[in-house]
Amino acid sequence: MEAKLLNGIALAYMGDACFDLVVRSYLLHQGITKPQELQRGAVRFVSAKAQNQIVQVLIQTEELSATEYDMYRRGRNAQSHTKPKNCDVQTYRRSTGFEAIFGYLYLTGQTQRLQELGERAIQIIESGEKNE
Repeated sequence: MEAKLLNGIALAYMGDACFDLVVRSYLLHQGITKPQELQRGAVRFVSAKAQNQIVQVLIQTEELSATEYDMYRRGRNAQSHTKPKNCDVQTYRRSTGFEAIFGYLYLTGQTQRLQELGERAIQIIESGEKNE
């Protein structure tokens, strides 16, 4: 399977699982073990609003490679027939783009870069960093 040929929705599908795994690992390493606390903690990072915040900071600070930005755009611009529940369409589309980056990195075997971006994403949310 050639990751560059996949559509943005397929990349985001895989990326959602990858980022979720990064976040779950982080929460467990923080010593959180109660299911309700784990769920609440995960939502801080994996919600569309959080992912939108993360990707906007990454773009503003030019932390994405040209290829990663292309994958973001592919995910953001993909035609999804799903309607967002708790955010506006633009936020949802940008979060889909964020997930597409993770899907691409995973499918191309770039696990070190995936981990680096995952750690940076967690740092952005934990610090409250915003796109200025």
